[in-house]
Amino acid sequence: MPRERGQQVVATNRKARHDYHIEDVYEAGIVLTGTEVKSLRAGRASLVDGYATVERGEAWLENVHIPEYTQGTWTNHSTRRRRKLLLNRIEITKLTGKIKESGFTLVPISIYFKDGKAKVEIALAKGKKDYDKRHALKEQQDKRETARAISTKGKDW
Repeated sequence: MPRERGQQVVATNRKARHDYHIEDVYEAGIVLTGTEVKSLRAGRASLVDGYATVERGEAWLENVHIPEYTQGTWTNHSTRRRRKLLLNRIEITKLTGKIKESGFTLVPISIYFKDGKAKVEIALAKGKKDYDKRHALKEQQDKRETARAISTKGKDW
C-alpha cells in the first residue's frame, strides 16, 4: 500500500480567528490512541472549546472533542481527554515565555493529517475585545461593498 502524501484537513476552528488576534502559528504532532486516529480519519472532531497549556516543560491539548469510534469496543478513548503535543524544546520555551505575558493563550486552529501523521496547528493568540470584533466585521463589509461596486461598474460599460 503506498504511503499517504499531502494534507487532509479534519477540523478547523473558524471562530478562533474571529475571537483572537493571532500572533504566531505552530505545527505540532499529537499523541493519540488507535481509536482516536480512526475517528479523525472519519472526519469527526471539534475544536470549539479547545485550548493548549504548557506544564513542566510539556505542551498539552485540552478540551478538544474527538468522538468515540463507532466500531470501537471497550478499548475506546474518552472524548475530551488531555492529549500531549509534540513540540521542540525551543518552541516550548518560547511559548512559556509568551504565555506568562498577560493576555496570551494557545488556541488550536486546525487538526489535519500531513503525510499520514496527525498534526494540530496551534496559535499564540491574544483575545479581542467586542469593539475589535465589530471593527473587523465593518472592514469585511466595506471590502465586500467596494468589490461589488467595482464589479457592477465594469458590467455597465
